Amino acid sequence: MSHSRKRRCFMLEADPEAQDDNQGHADTEEEDSSLSSSNCSSSFPSSSHTSFSSSSFSGSPPHLSSSEEDDTAAGDPVSPESPLGAYASLPAMVSAPWSSSDACSVSSPCGGVNACQVLPGYQILPSGEGDNRVTNLVNLLLFKYRMKELVTEAEILNVIQNYSDYAAIFSEVYECMQLVFGIELKDVEPSNHAYVLVSVLGISYDGMLSEVQGVPKTGLLVLLLCTIFLRGGRVPAEDIWHMLNVMGIWSGATHFIYADPRNLILGDFLQEQYLVYQQVPNSCPARYEFLWGPRVCAETSKMKIIEFLASLSGSDPKSFGARYEEALREEEERMQ
Repeated sequence: MSHSRKRRCFMLEADPEAQDDNQGHADTEEEDSSLSSSNCSSSFPSSSHTSFSSSSFSGSPPHLSSSEEDDTAAGDPVSPESPLGAYASLPAMVSAPWSSSDACSVSSPCGGVNACQVLPGYQILPSGEGDNRVTNLVNLLLFKYRMKELVTEAEILNVIQNYSDYAAIFSEVYECMQLVFGIELKDVEPSNHAYVLVSVLGISYDGMLSEVQGVPKTGLLVLLLCTIFLRGGRVPAEDIWHMLNVMGIWSGATHFIYADPRNLILGDFLQEQYLVYQQVPNSCPARYEFLWGPRVCAETSKMKIIEFLASLSGSDPKSFGARYEEALREEEERMQ
């Protein structure tokens, strides 16, 4: 499935006051060694939809001081020129809190339920560039994902209405679903043009049951996994927080998709064993870093990460150089 790539969709904007409050809060917090990798058990959770509320997570999240923010500002890992270039569009993708869309008129095949009654609409920015059809199609796809139903080309066209706009709108929504929600469309019935919605990279966790229920959160997890891989297998915690701040995702501030991103990352993602969080050896004062958890290698591969990023940017997987060679060696080892 080939899609041209656009760099416009939804805006990911945080409340400036919430950002200021959060930064002040972050500057006064201390690292909690109880969140290290020693908390990870040796077996995976029994269900891919197991979630852990903030009440089940007692550790204090790490802080990011203003000086550390300055140190990490250089060499932004999500700049358009970086291997994570596709994610540079994320700050321009999702906006503001969920809000009802008066223009939403997408109906579900099941009893005429309006998709926007199940999943609230988006507010599309910037003004003048928005298209309610993009909003409605995202809502339809999220509804179909939640109901575990196929979506047909006819249903998609019913939302887009004008076939001449089909390619542009579908491409835009397709990329947003991948980057923001970690969901992609797979063509399962070519003759009927029907698609199934699945998590990217074969990740089984989607966070549908955590804080903001009914909204997949795989997109944030995939971003972290890609970042860790491209950075050589481990990333300082302060770099992760800085990267998310650049994207408008502020730990400690409620996000309309991810709720408290800090709780999601240090709660669900650790408990589900997708991430390991540990103290950097011999660091004084103590600093912390993120690594892949054991569940990542069980569900996906480095080559899938490379192919995913290459598909987003329209580049050749071989252009990832040493990381591609590393992924290739892993594939060869798996075949032996």
